[in-house]
Amino acid sequence: MTTPTFAQTLDPAVLVLEDGTRHPGRAYGARGTTIGEVVFATGMTGYQETLTDPSYAGQIVLQTAPHIGNTGMNDEDPESRRIWVAGYIVRDPSRVVSNWRADSSLDEALAQDGVVGISGIDTRAITRRLRSVGSMRGAIFSGEASRLAEDEQLRIVREAPQMAGQNLSAAVSVAAAEVTPAHEGPERIGALAVLDLGVKQATVDNLAARGFDVHVLPQDVTIDDIRAIDPVAVFYSNGPGDPAASDDHVSLLRAVLDDRLPFFGICFGNQLLGRALGFGTYKLPFGHRGINQPVLDKQTGRVEITAHNHGFAVDAPIDRTVDSPHGYGRVEVSHVGLNDNVVEGLRALDIPAFSVQYHPEAAAGPHDANYLFDRFADLVRTTLETTKNA
Repeated sequence: MTTPTFAQTLDPAVLVLEDGTRHPGRAYGARGTTIGEVVFATGMTGYQETLTDPSYAGQIVLQTAPHIGNTGMNDEDPESRRIWVAGYIVRDPSRVVSNWRADSSLDEALAQDGVVGISGIDTRAITRRLRSVGSMRGAIFSGEASRLAEDEQLRIVREAPQMAGQNLSAAVSVAAAEVTPAHEGPERIGALAVLDLGVKQATVDNLAARGFDVHVLPQDVTIDDIRAIDPVAVFYSNGPGDPAASDDHVSLLRAVLDDRLPFFGICFGNQLLGRALGFGTYKLPFGHRGINQPVLDKQTGRVEITAHNHGFAVDAPIDRTVDSPHGYGRVEVSHVGLNDNVVEGLRALDIPAFSVQYHPEAAAGPHDANYLFDRFADLVRTTLETTKNA
């Protein structure tokens, strides 16, 4: 196999932020214009997982690691059917792909999926700016688009929609149900309804490995559609957008909770469980995106290093058990982010439901939180046994 290489381009590109700051560089990936919320991700590895994570839809992702593209892209590891980031910002793209599994260079993969990127800029300076003032709207103009007048480029950025208020679930969800049978080995538990709000393949694989027949369902299904597969439990996936703009998904989840079906949600699913229980959500200044976030599991006292990608969080008290404002009994914050005390997990004490704000399926690592899939399987088995003996 010929080793993929990246021929460094001299085509111009510029990143323009809504505060008027400009960062000239070189075109990377597709040429043209792309607009989105500019955020930074601190992972040193796993850029293919980041790029193909549907949670990044609508966002221009800056990698804080300076060298990106070293291992290229392969056809075995994508977490979904395409690259989802709205744009991509790197400092020093690798000119040579150094991995025997690579099928293409990162530059080629970005161009193939029409993702406009920029390289050769000071990513550290941009990250410090975002940490100081928060995530901002921005745009990458590359090739011919980089020659637009500066005031016209800034106008385009400032007229773009804010991430707050956006519902992006329909853009990333499957169009029809997809079923992955339970893996051989563990005892089959039953059908699991997964609401696809931007689910990753690693999540599906982890659930199937625990004995679930995984039914990945479109985001617009009804409670009757869920009941039709006779599920033993329901799972809400990660995904992009503002949880406050997902009223239909919250109403659906309340119907699930009313049916007393066991529930597990991750990332966006955690925020929607918070809303279903009666708590609010809010936008973080610059969010958590990376694979080195310390989280305390209050139940075990264990500190986990976890993978995050969220710009919103649940507003709930972390120091005490409270009653659900919507009547679902007692609720506690089960996990807390140790960097900023953000709610990173919820546990209902009187119904079989819990969630975490991070990614236990993280394929590139870390794997500290993978036990949560076992905790979910145990919860479902216990609920089934209790129901049978009732």
